[in-house]
Amino acid sequence: MAGACEFITPFFLGGAVAKMIGENIVNLPAYDPKAMNISVAFLIAALLGAILWNLMTWFFGFPSSSTHALIGGMVGAVLVAYGPHKILWGGLVYVAASLVISPLLGFILGMLFLKMTLRIFRNATPRINTFFNRMQIPSSVALALSHASNDVQKSIGLIALSFVLLGYSTSFHVPAWVIASCGAATAFGTMTGGWRIIRTMGSRIYRLRSVHAFCAQTSSAIVILGAALVGGPVSTTHVVSSDIMGVGAGQRISAVRWGVAKNIILAWFITIPASALMAGLSFHIVQKILFYVPRG
Repeated sequence: MAGACEFITPFFLGGAVAKMIGENIVNLPAYDPKAMNISVAFLIAALLGAILWNLMTWFFGFPSSSTHALIGGMVGAVLVAYGPHKILWGGLVYVAASLVISPLLGFILGMLFLKMTLRIFRNATPRINTFFNRMQIPSSVALALSHASNDVQKSIGLIALSFVLLGYSTSFHVPAWVIASCGAATAFGTMTGGWRIIRTMGSRIYRLRSVHAFCAQTSSAIVILGAALVGGPVSTTHVVSSDIMGVGAGQRISAVRWGVAKNIILAWFITIPASALMAGLSFHIVQKILFYVPRG
């Protein structure tokens, strides 16, 4: 169900996020045959920085942000390949503000949504659990749709940027096959992996019940979809994590496993500099491997 939503949504939601990633973070030179080695190395290094960090955090079961990793990878690769003058600081500040504000909104909205729900159903019988079990279906669909409207668009934006750098397009343009391939890749990944992170989100932060899951999913979907509509590339991982913390705190503050939450928050702050460092190192390695010219 979630995979189907991930594939369908990018065709009609989230274009503003792709444009933000592809046009408003870095200002790179147009296609230049003489600088192809730099352009290719930059693109590979930016992706490697993000991918390597995501794989490391996935291995240890920490739900870190692929958005932070991608932004860090792009910034690290640009700094090494072109220099700081190629970064659009206004766009980067907007992205940073989106990444910081959205988890705070998620925490507050999750707490308020749970309190409101408990107040509305305060006189309900235990059969209400069946209702919330069923309500997780539409709330899960809403969350998957909002995730696709934001996260899938980041890959689309970077691919469209690569077309301009490599001379396949003269302006920022997203072909339908790019949307379909990014949606299909995300859908496939959703359906086949991530169980360590699923366990962390589902039980290690707070022991979720049906009503808590419904409130966390619904409030997360509202924050993420709202950000997608205004072109804010937020971290869906951070929003959902903070929503779960907010829902748990709304029930009972002591019930939240703040030790696990602390490790997740620490990963939030480390991700951008760590992926930027990996991208910078990757740039030098890629250039030596792909564009090595033997002397003589």
